[in-house]
Amino acid sequence: MIDATIPCEQTFVLTQEDFDRFARLSGDHNPIHVDPEFSARTSFGQTVSHGMLLFSVVRSLLAQNWPGSTLKNQNLIFPAPAYAGKTLELVVEEQRRDGPQLYLKATITGPDGETCLAGECQLTLPAREAS
Repeated sequence: MIDATIPCEQTFVLTQEDFDRFARLSGDHNPIHVDPEFSARTSFGQTVSHGMLLFSVVRSLLAQNWPGSTLKNQNLIFPAPAYAGKTLELVVEEQRRDGPQLYLKATITGPDGETCLAGECQLTLPAREAS
């Protein structure tokens, strides 16, 4: 049985360079993510993370804690911005298990307590781990 501690928690900081690298990788060069001068004139006041960059941190934590599992489904919302240079907190909580299916809740919050990512993920555990 996989011995993941529930809830799984991680703090992390994304930088502008992380935003820029993700833009190059994904092809999403929206100036709200990569242009500090443009972003300064928006209601955000500075660049904000790509939502899927935030999810990549979630996905990494899932892979670390449930190695060999397969991400079957995710349902995500991004209610508040995540800014470069700010400490973010990721919490993943088990909701239920159904045979090889593991249902998890993921939340990333910013330093002000606002939710930057909220979602649910469904993992298929390896056959040896499903019992």
